[in-house]
Amino acid sequence: MTRPATAMTSRVEAGTDLILERVFRAPRPLVFAAFSTPEQLSQWWGPRGWELPVCTVDFRPGGRWHYCMKCVDETQGEFYGMESWGLGIYQDIEAPARIVYTDYFSDAEGQINAELPPTLSTLTFEEVEGGTKVTNRGSYATAAALQTVMDMGMLHGITQTWDRLAEYLEAQTP
Repeated sequence: MTRPATAMTSRVEAGTDLILERVFRAPRPLVFAAFSTPEQLSQWWGPRGWELPVCTVDFRPGGRWHYCMKCVDETQGEFYGMESWGLGIYQDIEAPARIVYTDYFSDAEGQINAELPPTLSTLTFEEVEGGTKVTNRGSYATAAALQTVMDMGMLHGITQTWDRLAEYLEAQTP
C-alpha cells in the first residue's frame, strides 16, 4: 500500500495566475496517463458527488477534451442534477512531463461560453522522492477573471478533484 498523497497547496501570482501543487504517491508515467484518456479521467475528474457522463478526449496538440460534470449526490441540494460542461483544447503535450491546454466553459455541443473566463492550464509532472509533484498554473486574462472562478468555488472543487485523483492513483499503484 502506498502512502497517501500530500495536501494540495495554492497561491496566486501576479494577480492572474493560480498555482496549485500536490505530490501524488505514484510514478510519473501513471500520474501523467491519468490525464490522457476518457476512461481514466471519468474515474476521478470532478468534485465528490459529481460524475462525468460525457467525456471525449483527442489527446494531441490541437485536440479537444469535451466533458460534462453532473452532480449525482442528492445531499448536495441545489446542485443535485446540475450539469457543468467544459471544453479543453490542447496546445502542447510532452509525455510524461507537461500538458498545456485552454479550458473553457462550454455547452453540450462544445460551443464555448464567452461569458465565463477561460483558463490557460499548464500542468507539469516532476519526479520527486516518493512520487510525482503535479503543478498546475492556471493563467487568466485579468485578476477579475480569476476572481470570477474563485467565487464559483473552483478552489474547493479542484481540491476534491485532486483528492479523488490521489485515491484513483492509489488503487492503480501495485
